[in-house]
Amino acid sequence: MTIGGEDVPAKDVFDVVDPATGEVHAQAPDCSPEQLDAAFAAAEAAYGSWRRDEDARRAALHAAGDLLLAGAGDLAPILVGEQGKPLKEATFEIIGAGVWLKHFADLPMPRQVIRDDDAAFVEVVRRPMGVVAAITPWNFPLILACWKIAPALLAGNTMVLKPSPFTPLTTLRVGELFRDVLPAGVLNVVSGRDPLGAHMTVHPVPRKITFTGSVATGKRVAASAADDLKRVTLELGGNDPAIVLPDADPAAIAAKLFGAAFQNNGQVCSAIKRVYVPESLHDELVEALADQAARTKVGPGLEEGVTHGPLNNRPQFERVAGLVADALSGGARAVTGGKPVDGPGYFFEPTLLTGVEDGSRIVDEEQFGPALPIVKYTSLDEAVARANGTHFGLSGSVWGTDTERAAAVADELECGTAWVNTHLALHPAQPFGGFKWSGIGVENGTWGLEGFTEVQVRHRAKG
Repeated sequence: MTIGGEDVPAKDVFDVVDPATGEVHAQAPDCSPEQLDAAFAAAEAAYGSWRRDEDARRAALHAAGDLLLAGAGDLAPILVGEQGKPLKEATFEIIGAGVWLKHFADLPMPRQVIRDDDAAFVEVVRRPMGVVAAITPWNFPLILACWKIAPALLAGNTMVLKPSPFTPLTTLRVGELFRDVLPAGVLNVVSGRDPLGAHMTVHPVPRKITFTGSVATGKRVAASAADDLKRVTLELGGNDPAIVLPDADPAAIAAKLFGAAFQNNGQVCSAIKRVYVPESLHDELVEALADQAARTKVGPGLEEGVTHGPLNNRPQFERVAGLVADALSGGARAVTGGKPVDGPGYFFEPTLLTGVEDGSRIVDEEQFGPALPIVKYTSLDEAVARANGTHFGLSGSVWGTDTERAAAVADELECGTAWVNTHLALHPAQPFGGFKWSGIGVENGTWGLEGFTEVQVRHRAKG
């Protein structure tokens, strides 16, 4: 672990499983309560000087981004071994994390003059909060960590970061690398089993918790934070709908739809989780999507030509298998896939399901895996109502040749991001967050930066 800029081993360790084999391939340190106290103490001690030098913060973030860009080739195999994604996608994630850091290194700090007259000069500025506790998930361990590191550190905060126990290794390694460019205590990286996250949320030092993960855990984080009035940003997943309009061209959109549903093996919070298609286009779209599925190659992430790796962990593998089995037992048809891949590891065939309706678990719940339900509709108003009829509200998309009409339908979606003729189009300048149970607050852009600050009014009297 990295605590106070030092290499810190732990007395206890826990196993890290390679999802391509289902076997233990590494061990990670299990942070003790005393070591967590030390990490927060180090962050608190570093805060005083770190928050005062904006130029140094920007230079450090640029240097950290450069380390990731230069080290992607070394880091990517570590990420493949613990997460399972293909090497090309792992490399892309690490490069993306570097890009995120460098983008925020150049982002202006918000300030606004609201009064300047004979009596007073009044401006609104953003001040850092202090120490931030950051908890990240297993689907994109590094880039989602940098979604938090970049704005938090730019704003002048310091951080204690905990990756998922399923994928701690790459983040721990990056913590080591960043010791060369960040002052001691600015970024502390600890790892441990699930109880460590709960200990972080109730710890008296952090003033902000930023969490990406499940709705159930997010609710517990919010409840823990409330007792101390800690600020929170919660990104809690989604059940993103794609609505295909009657004027859409199935052959033209199939590749984009399939890619947005099955990227990272469907383990993307904002991936397409259900497709609503008019009856008139249903069969043509299903055939076009099945053709995309036939082009995939499922296998270990380091194997040449693999497009889709395993699911990351056994609980998620069992959940996806259970949801697909439930749909099939209820009368759904697996056009492609429908079952695990024979052999070791947590591999599941890319699965397209038809004959499903709202009310089926595979439609109503977030599957977070390589299984996509395709649902017929007859009325567009009905499709929009069904798309919105969920506790989730992260993102959604509308697909059609009349882009103005598609945009008008997208306006009706109850979600944080509404795409037209695309999906999963993300950018560090673009805010990302959700409505309803999909979260509180946003990440990225100026809006995400402001989420790591408190508003301060500076009022100077004149005369």
